[in-house]
Amino acid sequence: MAALLLQLLFLVLTSPSVSAISNQAPEPYVVYMGGIPEGGDQEALQASHLQMLSAVIPSDEEARVSLTQSYHHAFEGFSAMLTETEAASLSGYDGVVSVFRDRILRLHTTRSWDFLEAESGIGSERLHDRASNDVIIGIIDTGIWPESPSFSDAGMGKIPSRWKGTCMEGSDFKKSDCNRKLIGARYYTSQAEPIRPATNGSHTIRVDGFGSARDSVGHGTHTASTAAGTAVQSASYYGLARGVAKGGSPSSRLAIYKACSLGGCASSTVLKAIDDAIDDGVDVISISIGMSSAFQTDFLSDPIAIGAFHANQRGVMVVCSGGNDGPDPYTVVNSAPWILTVAASSIDRTFQSQIVLGNGSIMKGFAISFSNLSSSESFPLVFGRDVAAESTPVSEASNCYPGSFDADKTSGKIIVCVGTDPTVTRRVKKLVAQGAGAEGLILIDEDEKGVPFDSGSFPFSEVGNDVGAQILEYMNSTKKPSAVILPAEDAKEFKPAPVVAYFSARGPGGLTEAILKPDVMAPGVSIVAASIPSSDIGDVPAGKKPSSFAIKSGTSMACPHVAGAAAFIKSSHPRWSPSMIRSALMTTATMTNNLGKPLTSNSGANASFHDMGAGEISPLRALSPGLVFETTTEDYLRFLCYYGYKEQVIRSVITGTNFSCPPDPTQDLISNINYPSISIAKLEGKQTVVKVSRTVTNVGPANSTYTAAVDAPSGIVVKVSPERLAFTKRWMRASYEVSFDAKDASRGYCYGSITWSDGAHTVRNGFAVNAM
Repeated sequence: MAALLLQLLFLVLTSPSVSAISNQAPEPYVVYMGGIPEGGDQEALQASHLQMLSAVIPSDEEARVSLTQSYHHAFEGFSAMLTETEAASLSGYDGVVSVFRDRILRLHTTRSWDFLEAESGIGSERLHDRASNDVIIGIIDTGIWPESPSFSDAGMGKIPSRWKGTCMEGSDFKKSDCNRKLIGARYYTSQAEPIRPATNGSHTIRVDGFGSARDSVGHGTHTASTAAGTAVQSASYYGLARGVAKGGSPSSRLAIYKACSLGGCASSTVLKAIDDAIDDGVDVISISIGMSSAFQTDFLSDPIAIGAFHANQRGVMVVCSGGNDGPDPYTVVNSAPWILTVAASSIDRTFQSQIVLGNGSIMKGFAISFSNLSSSESFPLVFGRDVAAESTPVSEASNCYPGSFDADKTSGKIIVCVGTDPTVTRRVKKLVAQGAGAEGLILIDEDEKGVPFDSGSFPFSEVGNDVGAQILEYMNSTKKPSAVILPAEDAKEFKPAPVVAYFSARGPGGLTEAILKPDVMAPGVSIVAASIPSSDIGDVPAGKKPSSFAIKSGTSMACPHVAGAAAFIKSSHPRWSPSMIRSALMTTATMTNNLGKPLTSNSGANASFHDMGAGEISPLRALSPGLVFETTTEDYLRFLCYYGYKEQVIRSVITGTNFSCPPDPTQDLISNINYPSISIAKLEGKQTVVKVSRTVTNVGPANSTYTAAVDAPSGIVVKVSPERLAFTKRWMRASYEVSFDAKDASRGYCYGSITWSDGAHTVRNGFAVNAM
């Protein structure tokens, strides 16, 4: 305590004067202080944090001496309103790991599970027979719509006794809204009554009455039901995609943490939700949010990375979406090695909205459209640039810019626009055409056509460049071109599938290229799942009631697929650690599509590991992977050393350890941590051969021998030693070394794999090598 008082006195004496900081407006900051000290008391921690604030905040602003959030379960820290100078002062305090602005994180916004089961080639009747209902999935998102049939608890047993969470009541959410399926619900608001010094010595949080865990956006309900929704028969979105809607682990329990709204999620709130989820007793946390790829911060200033690290320490798996900033490289987020990072793919179902031209030709377009038009109708067809308003640039009218049309020329016609300007979204284009009195919109966009847009009742169809060229050719061939856009229809058994979604963020990672990210790929295009009943009249087709289901796309939708798969594996293998489950999903992932050919990206080119991770998840195969790569806390601490953090900082992150960094740590050594994939960030042709090692654990039969097969890219010499691994019992470990020599390789990244097989199991260890 004496040392603490001396530290506080020093901060008081060295703090800048009031006049020096008076022109600085307080902003929300997060102060992260690493692991919880042994025997740490919540009240004592909060008191010390308030003392720290008192030392840096001027006495005439005493009202700001309060904690917006307090972290005291799995890790220590708080959030508060601070000026830049005050934040800088706190960052020098002993025990503070990082101080960072409380930034807003973005939301990464049925048939899919049938598709995954079919692609596995294993009888799907095994999928739920073996599942336990004791696994708890925590969903950090926009809340939940508890009345959805996807959250029925029919047939579920008692809530696991280890559950410590709560069902918070709110303005429109009662404790009775929770059940044996939806076992917990918390909500957070930035206007929560903060923790302040009190005359009676107590420090409590009381949430105001304006809010609840109820979802007003639909995003959280969708992700929750995708991960663990109960099977709902004859589910559909206004008749489209009719079938059984179910989550990846229907027998699992759900705990909801409403940390987000339509505008995004405060970093401090997400960190608090993770802290609560760990303490409540969840097994898997699903987070479909993240930073923009353009503004990534280092790992110990990233709230999701911080929370996920401590979750892993407690045996809780964290699954995150990789982001929607693709298809450019270096756009993947949530890329810490202790996070399972998910890319998005299509499935073998899409939604087609046919275009019937005046000459009788039928063009296949893509959309979710509920217009009431028929092939017996026809409307004049015009190109956007030909109906531009006076003084409007042709390029703007071609792209359906707001205000770019002459309504007298567009009224009662179908407009053809292009998607060459990504700043004008499809929703905006649709509203522009609708506002101009058009009878429909045909959009030519090669990339986005694979992600059908929901236009409601407005006739809409999207085509690629080839079909678009045919439509324009027809328009130029006649003086009075015409067309009609028909309502959307299901197109099942669509091929090829899966395909990497164009929006799915790509690797390499922007913070380090020595960890291969994303990790895996899962369905994220046109996913049908539970949602909130829409209150927007324009979204509800004429004569229909609001749907209890919605079709959404994004890595947000891919993430809960993997969280559900992880829960399913956890239910069958309760002793497995998060890294073992991740390894099982990665090494058994599918590398081919439903044509039996290599997986491709939206461009048609073969997908790389930086596009799709290890491939499309195959939950049934992952139940029996044979071998797993265990990545330990020690591996993660060495990663922090290699990345460049000081040993003193790392010891603060994890308390109660005498961890020391290896001698001469460099970022090149990151490739050597025991990860299920390998990434060599720099391999110069003239340098010494790069060698990395890996250790596998046998989770298959007691007596088994695995042989390595190498698939190396041209110009790269890859050798494995030893080439055979013999196991005499379960849980036995064995190590091997891989050497890479790039004397004849072309510059840039190339990809390959090492596959271990015992005749019954195949364990694929993918790699990426950047030849310099």
